Amino acid sequence: MVKDQSDRSDDPMRARYEELAELAGSLAHEIKNPLSVIHMNIDLLSEDLLEIDTPISRRCENRVEIVRQQCERMEGLLRDFLKYTRLQDIDLVSGSLNEQIETVLRAYQAQADANDIDIEKYLDADLPSILLHSDSLQAALMNLVKNALEAMEPGGQLWARTYTTRKAVALDLIDTGSGVDDNTVLHMFEPFYSTKDGGSGLGLPTARKIIEAHGGRISVQSELGRGTKFTLEFPVPKRLA
Repeated sequence: MVKDQSDRSDDPMRARYEELAELAGSLAHEIKNPLSVIHMNIDLLSEDLLEIDTPISRRCENRVEIVRQQCERMEGLLRDFLKYTRLQDIDLVSGSLNEQIETVLRAYQAQADANDIDIEKYLDADLPSILLHSDSLQAALMNLVKNALEAMEPGGQLWARTYTTRKAVALDLIDTGSGVDDNTVLHMFEPFYSTKDGGSGLGLPTARKIIEAHGGRISVQSELGRGTKFTLEFPVPKRLA
């Protein structure tokens, strides 16, 4: 069964999560600073232990490494969380959606080649410009492309297609990966929801928030064993519509 999860601004669960994220932003700042101090001192302690080569020091070094890894995991989670909570108003300028997706696909071409994944582009040469913020939009596209590549086995294909609809400039990203079940489609844009080991669960919510900050919307269709299709739609500036 193909399940379509569209962007819904009246979702009460999503509104509650976003309110929680905003309220927790200041707490994340407070956690980040002492965690950085802990990480720094763990590194210093590790250096000291290397100078004392005894069975006890080696056991201690193993335990210190576990603490370091957990610190790095928490720092990564905080970075992702702060990106999510800090994304407010962004300055938009006229630009090309084709150029944005081409830049991102070039960045991942080597990874695709290494994994025998074929990337196909079908970009409308007459695509109207949209209002965009290049850095944030590319971050959202990178998240989607990265997820697509990671979902595919060697021999997979990723298609990127741009086109216009009656009211929007659109981008489809279609992969032949493993797909996801209906429950995952239903919850994938919720903060902290993740099916990946060690995942923060903030990549797709942040991508969604970026698209919304552009006045756009994102939807997804997926089927287990067949693949996933993300559709991004951006408004055409009034002077160009």
